[in-house]
Amino acid sequence: MLEKITNTVTDVVRSISGKSTITEKNIEEYVDKIKMALLEADVNLRVVRRFVNSTIEEAKGEKVLRSVNPGQQFVKIVHDKLVALLGDEKQDLKLKGQDTQSVILFLGLQGAGKTTSAVKLAAKLKKEGRNPLLAACDLVRPAAVEQLCVLGEKTGIEVYKEDTKDALKVAKNALDYARKKAYDTLIVDTAGRLQIDEDMMAEIAAIKKALNPDETLLVADSMTGQSAVDVAKTFDEKLGLTGVILTKFDSDARGGAALSLKSVTGKAILFTGTGEKIEDFEPFYPDRIASRILGMGDIVSLVEKAQETIDVEEAAKLEKKMASETFTLQDMLDQLQRVKKMGSMQQIIDMMPGLAGQIDESMIDKSALKAQEAIIQSMTKKERENHLIIGPSRRKRIAKGSGTSVAEVNRLIKQFEKTRLAMKKMTKNKGMQQKLMKQFGGQMPNGFPGNFPTNFPGF
Repeated sequence: MLEKITNTVTDVVRSISGKSTITEKNIEEYVDKIKMALLEADVNLRVVRRFVNSTIEEAKGEKVLRSVNPGQQFVKIVHDKLVALLGDEKQDLKLKGQDTQSVILFLGLQGAGKTTSAVKLAAKLKKEGRNPLLAACDLVRPAAVEQLCVLGEKTGIEVYKEDTKDALKVAKNALDYARKKAYDTLIVDTAGRLQIDEDMMAEIAAIKKALNPDETLLVADSMTGQSAVDVAKTFDEKLGLTGVILTKFDSDARGGAALSLKSVTGKAILFTGTGEKIEDFEPFYPDRIASRILGMGDIVSLVEKAQETIDVEEAAKLEKKMASETFTLQDMLDQLQRVKKMGSMQQIIDMMPGLAGQIDESMIDKSALKAQEAIIQSMTKKERENHLIIGPSRRKRIAKGSGTSVAEVNRLIKQFEKTRLAMKKMTKNKGMQQKLMKQFGGQMPNGFPGNFPTNFPGF
């Protein structure tokens, strides 16, 4: 995500952050580099000009040039300007209380990911305690209703559908059904349409008038860059948007849409789709994205992801195992699988301070991670609990069962022993713990080192 701009801006930050003095010429050079990075990221030209002018004006003031640490002051200004571009602060959905119905209307172009995003949002709201109902009003795309039903069943969310081609009728009846069945949130998935298709735009306008939605959300493909911004502008002018969901955000190496949308349309990005799984759906935090662009990582999001996959009691037990050197291969397998639930290794790395934009996905040996998981899964329960009993004959059997070599099995066991020793030292070394806490902004939850091994395989 945002790889190109992150790499350039991170280099600029490294160059200037350590300087004890900077000049107006330095500032112009650094801002010019950032400007080129923004243009290459397909950020709107007017947005870039506004960013450059305001950054130079503020950076040339006495607050920076005469500061004790001018480099850090300059970085702070760039950070604040990026946050302003992205939308200042996180925006929440404005829904009614759970004693009545809130309506969320989804719209956008064909292929933007509306149906999947509707289910992802429904699953998120359900997790937060709401009772959502999905309405299948995409009656144009073949199998759209079936797709929504399959995803709804997978997440345990009911889908309202009818055997008709009248989307307006389905929408109205879905709202009546939601009221009768006491669903507090109706999420309406509509057909993809072009801005120039007047008939389909008239249909969605009629649906909006009939439902009077609390939120009218455009689902846009972030990979389309400036086109996504133009689409948002047109839909907002014709229908009135309340927010935007950006899909394929994990694949967007440039980031032009994210950096332009708020400034051009005035509409906030509310969520981003960061993968194909239902849980790959995240609130949009402008300050956290700005920190990632500057190479500062996003430790808050990383910890939140960790906490979602970590049970507090299990973490406490794990910490005791680490301290007493009773951490087993089964525990290691559990940690491997927990880390996988947190997202791709590239996503995790980009959130870690100092690593964002520095480790390319090609440098991560994904096959090694899969092989290590397969090796442990090929062991018996006794072998996982006590690796010391795994002699030569057992290692041959494990290698054959996992489709690996004896050398790979040997390497895993040796690496496991080193990791276990390192974990024991870490739990007993308060100085090391404090140093690690400082690196992670003092935000690490209990047992977190055990859930993200420093000697993690695959690097």
